[in-house]
Amino acid sequence: MRPRRRFEQARPQQDTTRINESIRVPRVRLVDSDGSQVGIKPTAEALEYAYSKDLDLVEVAAGADPPVARIMDYGKYKYEQEQKAKTARKHQSQIQVKEIKLRPKIGVHDYETKKSHVLRFLGNRAKVKVTIMFRGREQTHPERGRDLLMRLAEDVKELGSIESPPIQDGRNMVMVLAPHRNVGREVGVAQSA
Repeated sequence: MRPRRRFEQARPQQDTTRINESIRVPRVRLVDSDGSQVGIKPTAEALEYAYSKDLDLVEVAAGADPPVARIMDYGKYKYEQEQKAKTARKHQSQIQVKEIKLRPKIGVHDYETKKSHVLRFLGNRAKVKVTIMFRGREQTHPERGRDLLMRLAEDVKELGSIESPPIQDGRNMVMVLAPHRNVGREVGVAQSA
């Protein structure tokens, strides 16, 4: 029997910053808690200096020669870094892509329903991928699908514009609509109502 392959599972990122006794180099370039340079000191002396101030000795630049160590409250520093990362994640905007599928011989009411969905998606700041599916002999008339896509783009031009023009992809024709920059959630809700 073959041995089973073991897949590495995603492990949480471990902190590799060395602090206090885990700094094993003979000398460090010491930076005080206020940011001023103290100079190159033996590690034991730097550790005593940090303990006298009731703070931690943290290695901030391990690749330097000699490594740079700073005196700081490591718990407070780590907490501030986590808070910065949290606010950075909170302010990121993720673009969603919604998809609407149409047929070339779509009815008037069905088209209006699909158009209202596209307006709602664009109003919610999402990109819309509009797909026209061709079957059988419909593939011999791609211009009908292109006309339908351009008509839809013209109908929703106040909320969005064409990001990628209609492209034939096998049996389907695809176009992507992107919302305008100034479109907000309130505008989209008012338009779709």
